[in-house]
Formats: sequence, structure tokens, C-alpha cells
Amino acid sequence: MSETAGEKTFAPSAKRKQDAARKGDVIRSRELATAATVLVGAAWLKLAGPWVMDTMTGALRKGFTWDRAALEDFAPGETMMLLSAMALPPVLLLGCAVIFASLASQLGFGEGRWVGENLLPKGSRINPAAGLKRMFGANGWIEMGKSVAKVGLLGTIAWYWADGRMETLARLGRGNLTGQLSYGWDAITSLLFALSGGLVVIALIDLPVQLIRRNLRLKMSMQEMRDEQKESEGSPERKAEQRARQRRLAMGGVAKAMREAQFVITNPTHFSVALAYDPLKAAAPIVLAKGRGEKALAMRELAAEYELPVLEYPALARSVYYTTRESQVIREELYGAVAAVLAFVLSLKRGERPLRPEINVPVTVRFDADGRLDPSASS
Repeated sequence: MSETAGEKTFAPSAKRKQDAARKGDVIRSRELATAATVLVGAAWLKLAGPWVMDTMTGALRKGFTWDRAALEDFAPGETMMLLSAMALPPVLLLGCAVIFASLASQLGFGEGRWVGENLLPKGSRINPAAGLKRMFGANGWIEMGKSVAKVGLLGTIAWYWADGRMETLARLGRGNLTGQLSYGWDAITSLLFALSGGLVVIALIDLPVQLIRRNLRLKMSMQEMRDEQKESEGSPERKAEQRARQRRLAMGGVAKAMREAQFVITNPTHFSVALAYDPLKAAAPIVLAKGRGEKALAMRELAAEYELPVLEYPALARSVYYTTRESQVIREELYGAVAAVLAFVLSLKRGERPLRPEINVPVTVRFDADGRLDPSASS
């Protein structure tokens, strides 16, 4: 079955991915954000455990210590503010670390872009039909499968973690308070590390899935590829306008030289060389202007405007172009070939109808279009 222009069967281009990222359509993995935040939180609790315990101990001691002055000048609000000030620094640091980990994990796969439009309210988010489609569509089934797998994996990890610790955990509250708090803290951090390991595994599975889903979502049709190529390269009308502008600029640079020229040799459109011969100025013809590409086309248009003979001798045009600078006489090896052309032009100006001369360019000055010596080039 042949592909139609509307079928999205082509992988997204780099430009399409960049445009999608600017609109907020990037790889998003909630599993990665969850894994990053839990892992950072567990590491913070492990490293900052002594500090947090000392802070909590000091806050509790301060809150349950009463003296005569405290009873006579009872100020519960001031006491609560003091306790909050003591407990707030570790909580704020934990919150900042978790927020940073969450943002870094998402922005890292969103090309570092922050798209504020995603925070704006959208009707599709509260549309019941769209909500049902998300719930019972392919995306909903995928998310449900991920949730079941996640619960199963994390539940298994928690069961293995609890196995062998239940007896000790059940005896908490019967021994030394400091030792019990220390064991409880270590137990919590070890559980968080175990769960974060499971979340990392889930995130490593989820990331390729999100990448595949995004590529499928951004697939392009043949028509979209053509439109993008046309946009990147420019429409034919725009390119024609650019060429016309370049030609006008080139005309302005060679107009004076073309007015003094006697004839133009072309290749036929890639190269143009304007020459003139005045025995009072030089013993051989002089190259007044030369150009390639748009400048060569501009010279041809000016030659038509000034009614100058334009002769197509590809090998000779390339030879003069690559061997002679502007305002210089031609190379001695080209005297014979250019003299034959000049004689033909002078005959035309006298009203005669001579035969177009055959030109033989010496092998030593034959060039291809890239300026490399090419003895096989045709005259």
C-alpha cells in the first residue's frame, strides 16, 4: 500500500522537536521526579540525621522545660515561635533540596526550558470528555499498568525490608529512648533508600517509554516534511527575490566597468568576463570585470542593456576568470584565443556577418568550475 501525504510515518525532525519543546511538549517522567526527590530526601536524612536529632531534642527540651519565670510570664505564642524557629531550618533545607531535585530531573529532559504557558488554566483539563478519554484510552491503560507494576515492586521491596526487622520494631518503646530513636531513624532512612532504588529502576524503564511515546506523538507526514523543508530553505518566491536583490547589488558594483567593456565571455551562466582592448592603454585586452553566480548573471543582464556582444566560450571564460584579475591584461597564453574573439566582435560592429570563430584554449590554462586544472575541458 502506497503512503499518502497525510500519513504520519516519518520520524520527527530536529526542528519539530525544538518547536515542540518551546511549546512545552518535552519528555516528562513523573517516575524520575519521584525517584530523584525520594533519593535526595533519603540522602539528606542520612547525612543531616545528627543535626536534625539535636534540633528536635533541643526543641522538645525547650518546650517541656518550665521554671518559675515561665509560669509567671506565660507566653505560649512566643514559645511556639521559638520552637518553630529551631525546627524550621532543617525542614526548609530538605524542602529546597527536594524542589531542586524535582526541577532538575524534569528540566534536564526538557532542554532546560521553562514554559510558563503550562501553568495557565486550560479548558481541556476540566473537560469531562477529555478526562474520560485519558482514563480509558491507551494512555490511561499504560498509566494503570505502570501504577500496578510500581505498587508491586515497591510493595515487594518494603516486605523484604520489613522481614527480619519486625521483631525489633515491635520492641521499640521498651528500652533506652536514645537508642530507640537512633534505630528508628536508621530504619526509616534504610527503607527510603531501598524504595528509592526501586523508584530508580522504574524511572529507567519509564524514560525510554516516554521517549518512544513522544517520538510517536511528533511523527510527521510527507506533507509536513515538505512544508518544513520549504520553510527552512525558503519559498521559491522568496529565493527568487533574494537572487534579484543580490543581482541588483552586483549590478551596482560592475555597472561602470560594463559601460567601458567591448564584449563579454560567459560559461554560459556560471562565469562572466567583461573585456576591452585599447592599444593606447595596453598591448593586450584588459579584464574590466569578472564574476560567477549572481554576479555573472548581473553582468549578462547589463551586457544586454548596453547591447554588448555576449559570447559563450566555457573553457575560455574559466581560463580568463582564474588567471587574470580585474583591471589586468590577460595572460600571454590566451592572446590568440581572445584576439580571435575580439576580431569577431569588431567585425560584428562593422556590420559584417563573420563565422563564429573556433577557440582553442591551451592545455596549461584549462580549468574546471572549481578552479582545478582540467586539460580535458572543452572550449
